[in-house]
Amino acid sequence: MAVTSFKRQDQIFDPKRTWSFDPTFDGWKFLFQQTKYLTWIGNTALVGGIVVAITLVLAVPAGYALARLAGRVGQSMGVAIFLTYLVPPTLLFLPLSRVITKLGLQDSLWSLVVVYPSFTVPFSIWLLMGFFKSIPVELEDAARIDGCSRLQALLRVVFPISLPGVLTVVIFTFSLVVNEYIYAITFISSSAHRTVSAGVPTDLIRGDLFNWPSIMAAILIPSIPLALVYNAFLNRFIAGFTGGAFR
Repeated sequence: MAVTSFKRQDQIFDPKRTWSFDPTFDGWKFLFQQTKYLTWIGNTALVGGIVVAITLVLAVPAGYALARLAGRVGQSMGVAIFLTYLVPPTLLFLPLSRVITKLGLQDSLWSLVVVYPSFTVPFSIWLLMGFFKSIPVELEDAARIDGCSRLQALLRVVFPISLPGVLTVVIFTFSLVVNEYIYAITFISSSAHRTVSAGVPTDLIRGDLFNWPSIMAAILIPSIPLALVYNAFLNRFIAGFTGGAFR
């Protein structure tokens, strides 16, 4: 992606120019000067931050409650909640469209804020439920003996230990917001309100003409921070998935 973003359009399909070419910033200039790319980045960050917050607020207490308070019923409910995550997004399109219309959120970033938690919360509850089960109950009992309430035990003891699982939820949720296309392109019609996943294909692809240098530059920019986060917290990320899925 990085190499292609510095090529001219006529150099991309020339095999002799795979590595030997004259670097140019034309693709980058077009991206920043002829499109609303910086606005898309801001919209993506805004929606991602709000959806991550909503997901954590709903998934952490729900996952903890199902893991600790409901016994066998909690396991069954956790599986049932996870099955809702497996429902294809296309099946939810019509009912969610009616919800967005009723709320008057067409062509608004709030439509995505309403829709995305329906995908992120079920998976996050299931993941965190398994992770909370891997934390010994004796730690909470010791905290409660010392005078903590159940909520204080959750915040002061369980939550810090479960940071790998929480981090996994944050990365998963934000990655979904960055990559989701169907609802972003359907509910948002104006270019100024689009996210990166919807703005890049609509403004950089005209018919059968692909502005590949600008497309590669547009994809490269959000990929770098995500890749850095994945690499920096790789061990915690793996621990979060394995702890939530198999214990």
